[in-house]
Amino acid sequence: MKKTQPKNIASAAEVAKLAGVSRSAVSRTFTPGASVSKDTRERVLAAAAELNYHVNHLARGLSNEKSRPVCILGANLNAPYQASLLDALTQRLQLAGRAVMVINTSGGEASADAALRQTLNYRASATIVLSGTPQTTLIETCVQSGQHVILVNRAGQFEGTDHISIDYQSAMADAHHMLFRAGCNNLAVVSSTIQSPSILTRETLFIQAANNAEQACTLLRAGPTSYQTGVEAARRLLASRDRPDGVFCVTDLIACGFMDVARNEFGLRIPEDICIVGFDDIEQSSWLGYQLTTFAQPLTAMADAISELLEHTPDKTHKKQHLTFHAPPVWRHSVRPS
Repeated sequence: MKKTQPKNIASAAEVAKLAGVSRSAVSRTFTPGASVSKDTRERVLAAAAELNYHVNHLARGLSNEKSRPVCILGANLNAPYQASLLDALTQRLQLAGRAVMVINTSGGEASADAALRQTLNYRASATIVLSGTPQTTLIETCVQSGQHVILVNRAGQFEGTDHISIDYQSAMADAHHMLFRAGCNNLAVVSSTIQSPSILTRETLFIQAANNAEQACTLLRAGPTSYQTGVEAARRLLASRDRPDGVFCVTDLIACGFMDVARNEFGLRIPEDICIVGFDDIEQSSWLGYQLTTFAQPLTAMADAISELLEHTPDKTHKKQHLTFHAPPVWRHSVRPS
């Protein structure tokens, strides 16, 4: 097999020498909108190609706000919803020409803190905190460092930050109404022991809607936000003599585990014997084995809004934005028609 020797990345000074131009001419050639003659541009580009030269955007970013990297802070990035949100966001930022640094906080606060301090050393222009459970101390570090911080589904936690949120009040009222209209009388909320702001808000508002309708509603937190938590919750709730006939799962992933146990271990028909509603509209919720009725977070619109917020460099007079998005219901086959 033929071995290919790696090329060294040349400097701008070497490109200038080969092209027979000044160092500033090389810089202007690679600066959008800068004035440079056609002849000079062609000579510089030819020299750059020959020498394998690439612009050091990181170095430029120290003085150019939009060239500096954007940090994304998140936990449980392998979970379907988190992965989908990260995918939508990184695609949108890439389209906007932004470099992205992702910090996975699932490894613990110490390792995440060390990674975060690296982004500060690289002069990250902003930090986007995904919904979930990144430690509040990490967010405080970003705010105190003067970074532009954007929180996703963590509204009300910090001052001095922009917020991207879901209208959970109307979504949870709709989720309860789905089950109420289907004739469900004994309700349950299956939630997570990981009490992230978005999860806590969903369970609280759904129970509030049930209480307003004077319906009994059981809350069960059987484990972290995972498929297995839905499995464990179903085994506990469905073995009861007073088992629920309508269940709201705070995420689709939990709902999938619940549905598999309901069908395969208890022989229940969905939606004839029990109705189930989820939240997030992950890819798996549309699979033929689930056909889960749920609520879709508008990831593309949220990513577009975040990209727009990054276009505005905040200062002391900048009014922080709180943008709220509607999560529309996605009707499938896990709830009985009225």
